[in-house]
Amino acid sequence: MKKVLPWVAVVLLFAVAAVAFGRRSHRGMLDFEVYRVAGARAAAAEPLYRAEDGHWQFKYLPAFALAIAPLAQLPPVAARAAWYFLSVGLIVLLINRSLAWLPDRRSSAAFLVWITVLAMGKFYVREVGLGQSNLLLAAMVLAAVACWRKRRDVAAGALLAAATIVKPYAIVFLPYLVARRKWDGVASYAAVLVAALVLPAARYGWSGNLGQLHGWWSVVTTSTAPNLAGQDNVSIAGMYAAWLGVGPAAGWLGAVTGLAFVIACAWAVLRGSHVASPEYLDAGLLLFAIPLLSPQGWDYVLLVSTPAVMLLLDRLGEFPSPVRWLLFASLAVAGLSFWDVLGREPYRALMMSRIVTVGALFQVALVMHLRARRAA
Repeated sequence: MKKVLPWVAVVLLFAVAAVAFGRRSHRGMLDFEVYRVAGARAAAAEPLYRAEDGHWQFKYLPAFALAIAPLAQLPPVAARAAWYFLSVGLIVLLINRSLAWLPDRRSSAAFLVWITVLAMGKFYVREVGLGQSNLLLAAMVLAAVACWRKRRDVAAGALLAAATIVKPYAIVFLPYLVARRKWDGVASYAAVLVAALVLPAARYGWSGNLGQLHGWWSVVTTSTAPNLAGQDNVSIAGMYAAWLGVGPAAGWLGAVTGLAFVIACAWAVLRGSHVASPEYLDAGLLLFAIPLLSPQGWDYVLLVSTPAVMLLLDRLGEFPSPVRWLLFASLAVAGLSFWDVLGREPYRALMMSRIVTVGALFQVALVMHLRARRAA
């Protein structure tokens, strides 16, 4: 019976997802529409990065547009359906693999899964509704963790490079591979990434490809500042921008705090050299760092912290009671706050206080505490 229940839950999830898609297939999934349009442009060798796209500019590498191009050839509703149900499947995969590869698990599977879903469910729903690709990023990173478990460093490096094509944030894993001296992984990562940078030349020509890469860099570097003070930004830079306003003071504080954060992550990774299976915490920590370090770290990107959150829940016994309650409170504030329950203005005030960012930093500190105690 226990083996049947998870499958029943998965079937019910897909049934609910099918109903939800049927009701909103003609609208929503705005971020996927950006991907779809870029894929169609790539297939026709048209420019990807256009100022007239405004807020909905394509901000990913040209190789990602080429990867999406076959999907873009489908009718729009069919393309959205394919991406939608792929994303739902990735939710199941992310939760399942986060549980399966948790080292030295101490808590029941039911407790870990249900509390994680409760804490992350809001972000999963938002991700699927927008048609974003953070679930794919997280799934690829966890697949790399699985490769490390089998000593397949080449495959792990290639997967992390593929994750970087999906979301350039994953570049944080390249210095990690170097720090861990996984030289085969470094080589495969570099080879896949270089191939991804060069491959669009087959469609655009050499000069055209360089033009597309320049366009990507321009879009990424010029679209950051306007988003810092948005209510859904949970990055460290966005935290100071909300508190002090966008300006030099917020910029310097964000840079200093970000640097301190990176140094702390490096310390945690290096300390993992003395742990039997350090890769799970390492990957979870670096995934957690992505929405906090990226100036465009929207709140729903916190879904990539699923492995780290599940690890914290599994190691609750490592923390005193007040810390446990603070952990639950930080998860609840981030995952159980809804604007249609609180109201638009109270919700905006909550988000602009950046309490979600403070809570996320607290959770990261707890992950580092586990590494300090060598509990993971």
